[in-house]
Amino acid sequence: MDFIAGEVLYFNKPLTWTSFDLVNKFRYKLSRKLKVKKIKVGHAGTLDPLATGVMIVCTGRATKRIDELQYQTKEYVATLKLGETTPSFDLEKEIDGIYPTEHITKEMVEKVLQSFVGTIQQIPPVFSACKVEGKRAYELARKGEDVELKAKTLVIDEMELLEYDLPVIKIRVVCSKGTYIRALARDIGVALHSGAHLIALERTRIGNVTLDMCMSPEDIDDFLEKNVMEEIKENK
Repeated sequence: MDFIAGEVLYFNKPLTWTSFDLVNKFRYKLSRKLKVKKIKVGHAGTLDPLATGVMIVCTGRATKRIDELQYQTKEYVATLKLGETTPSFDLEKEIDGIYPTEHITKEMVEKVLQSFVGTIQQIPPVFSACKVEGKRAYELARKGEDVELKAKTLVIDEMELLEYDLPVIKIRVVCSKGTYIRALARDIGVALHSGAHLIALERTRIGNVTLDMCMSPEDIDDFLEKNVMEEIKENK
């Protein structure tokens, strides 16, 4: 493999890691293995620290393909807890609201999920990397400042109820770039005349790249040992 000319690699991001943690770990190990001081490494599509799953990482000149790769359709499996909300729409923040769930039925959930399929408008979470006057929204939100974000146009291709065990539901979502599943959880809660927040999220696919094609951070050393040695042999 030629990491400087550019390679596109697939990782399964672990829970609590930021996307940058994964990129930085791989870049550090790769540069040491190649014995170079600097090498470009970037990712195509951020995952929140509390999410796991498919992350595409590009090296060298392949980083020019990041925009193209980011625009591919993504698939997620999300676990939502109904009847409770948090300011971040996930487990990052404490519960700030309790709502009734007794009126919710499986049929009602399935109907609401289908109402989101198609082109929709979504207001991103304030605890997100969206920029407001040059600053990240989450930086302002964590300082306690009011943040107003504009709705974005997105496409939801598929929504499927995988498990129903009130107050917890598990859903599968196929969607376009820029979709915040946390914000989708918020909007599902509102549509159910209740509340909801995300308690688990796994990205299972980007384009044609699925989880079974991904390596974990623990695989990096073995992967580099094999592929950097091959590169050295080829260049001799």
